[in-house]
Amino acid sequence: MGKYDYHSPQRKGAIRLKLEELPKIYDLSASDPRSELIDRSAQSHEELQRIDRIMAEMGRLRAVERKISLASQQYMQLNETDMRAVRFLISAKNTGSFVTPSALAKHLKISTASVTKMIDKMEKAGHVVRTAHPTDRRSLCVEVTNGAHIAAREQVGRHHAARFGAAARLSQAEQETVIRFLAETAHDVEASIASVREPGVPAA
Repeated sequence: MGKYDYHSPQRKGAIRLKLEELPKIYDLSASDPRSELIDRSAQSHEELQRIDRIMAEMGRLRAVERKISLASQQYMQLNETDMRAVRFLISAKNTGSFVTPSALAKHLKISTASVTKMIDKMEKAGHVVRTAHPTDRRSLCVEVTNGAHIAAREQVGRHHAARFGAAARLSQAEQETVIRFLAETAHDVEASIASVREPGVPAA
């Protein structure tokens, strides 16, 4: 396979997104009809409707982000792990950091052997290059190519950057509320994950 052509006619304008209707699967009446997971007896009907709307909007955001991810993978002909590597390498390039194969393997949580195969594939396609480490002669670095960087920025980065506008339009008080909501949501979900034990495994 030759190097990837980022500017071919079939590639241009590859990512087109359409805002979808609010997903219904996140409605409490659909996900927990008998209140077995959440005791919501203290909430009024109006409060529950607003919470349902929040959950639905979060679901729609996840669906849109998933659509961007899948479209970008198709556009650049890379899988999800490859795209995570590209994003990591772009971030490193933007901050002037150097990424070794072992650092990339650690970030992706995969073996060094798997990273080597991935780098070989992506280098052959023209997405990344291996370069000499600037301070350690025994090490090599991995860098994203200019073509891959521009393609990811134009076809993926712009969609993600669009989130800035929604945040910027909020008042300071609204921003603080959103920050608190997202932080507490992440905390509560993490705590829920940590509380789940395998069957038959006693608590610590």
